Amino acid sequence: MSTTEFQLTPPPGKAPAPGWRLVRGLAPAALLYILLIGWLAHSLYSRTQWWQEADEANLREWLDEARVFRKSLPELVREYLAEREKNALPWELNSENASLGALAVKENEIRDQITALADPTRAYTGQLPLFPEIYRIEVHFADRSLEPIVWDSPTPRPRRQNQTRIQEFDHYLLGESDRRAWLHVEYRLHAFNKIRQDEERRAQLTWGVGALVLFASVGALVWVYYSLKRERAREVAKFQIEQQKEHAEKLALEHELRRQEVERHRDELDRKLLEQSLETERQQVRAAEAERSALELKSQLYASIGIMAGSYAHNIKNLLVRPNDLLSRCLESNGLSRPQEHMLKEVRHTLGTVTERLQQILQTVRRDPSRSEMTRLDLHSIVQDTQQTWEEMARDKWKLNLQVETPNEPLFILGDPSHLQQAVENLLFNARDATFEMRNALREQARSDPKLDVPARQQAVIEAAAWKGLVTLRTRREGDFVVLEVQDNGIGMTEEVRQRCTQTHFSTKRDNALYEGLNSGSGLGLSFVKMVLDHHGATMDVESTPLRGTNFRLRFRSA
Repeated sequence: MSTTEFQLTPPPGKAPAPGWRLVRGLAPAALLYILLIGWLAHSLYSRTQWWQEADEANLREWLDEARVFRKSLPELVREYLAEREKNALPWELNSENASLGALAVKENEIRDQITALADPTRAYTGQLPLFPEIYRIEVHFADRSLEPIVWDSPTPRPRRQNQTRIQEFDHYLLGESDRRAWLHVEYRLHAFNKIRQDEERRAQLTWGVGALVLFASVGALVWVYYSLKRERAREVAKFQIEQQKEHAEKLALEHELRRQEVERHRDELDRKLLEQSLETERQQVRAAEAERSALELKSQLYASIGIMAGSYAHNIKNLLVRPNDLLSRCLESNGLSRPQEHMLKEVRHTLGTVTERLQQILQTVRRDPSRSEMTRLDLHSIVQDTQQTWEEMARDKWKLNLQVETPNEPLFILGDPSHLQQAVENLLFNARDATFEMRNALREQARSDPKLDVPARQQAVIEAAAWKGLVTLRTRREGDFVVLEVQDNGIGMTEEVRQRCTQTHFSTKRDNALYEGLNSGSGLGLSFVKMVLDHHGATMDVESTPLRGTNFRLRFRSA
């Protein structure tokens, strides 16, 4: 095959079908037609709506402002309704015959008014081209006991053929806010010259549309011609490139076959090594699965215990009502010695402390962040309650130090104490899990350090297991805002995790995200904090670095 034949003779089955080329060429023209027709339809519809709205506005102004008997139609209707209300009073306050006579007079005035409005348009039909031709006027009332007042034109209705259609519209006479009476009108505007103007307008639009369609057709044909021409040149160039590519691929294939033969032996050796590595990983996965199952069972157990504890706390709280009442009665009675009174007060104080603790348990179990009871409170009280509640457990159970750094001045904010307490505790639990993960990371790092011998590695693992975390609750004032920071030296977060940490149900799903049966992998803790802050009008910034810890900064407006 010569070079010329190689470039100009396409192989069978490679060239695109002519129909497909035609479709691709006509696509721009079809799109142009669709856009053009849509634009024309929208323009005609908008113009029609504008004409109709203008006509209805003029007719509404004429009906409201025309004064045949020195009063407009809305004024007559308002007087008629007022007379009707007088007629509804008891017999002692009015005269029935006089009221009914006045009511009939008002009704006749309304009928005369609409008759006087409509008669000139009927009498001068064909002579006053801008007057509306009225066929029927009805005055309706919201009170069903009142009959509508109707004026019907004796002029016969026009035929629909070659005539403008009869239009209808309703209008509240007393305004949109007072709908006790409304007007229903059947009319035809511009009866004298509207038809001729519409015909001329339609003729002009037809010529304009025809010119646009002709111009678009010529442009579409030119577009199709040049599109097909460019497509043909592109296909020839593409075919030449494909032939050259096939030749280069043949040479590359031969080289690849030789290379694959060499790599096959290498892959066989790598496969054997990989099988050994996979077997080791399977054993580690099975051990991790067993540990995860144990933690999940423990988490479910603690969740059930929490529900049961909430029920028991509620029952015990109800049982404490009667002893508190009896103690109050004993203290109010006379004849008690000072030691007895002191002991009873101490018992009442102890029962009050028990009641507060039970209330905290119930608030923890049944806390809804969307129902806030805002009060003016000192943020120090939230921090101090958190420290008093969890400091001992943090030191003995969680292996971390809980520190508090607060200024001497009070920091007042508007908030719900129960919700804010839960939010701060959630941040504390998040910091607790981060330090737990950091301890596991240090333990794994010590176990896998190749530079240490066995005794040194064991010592490093023991030191990692004894590592203690640090969580600091810090408050301060910044201008008109009060800032609360919860900082830890835990595992930290990557930038992706930091950006998504407050999303509902988002969790890293790590095995060590479970601590002492408390499920921290549900993705609800930080989302709850975000919801509480939104209801309080507060914001939260998160600063975190992997293996360096995390700092949650909450900013409230000072109260």
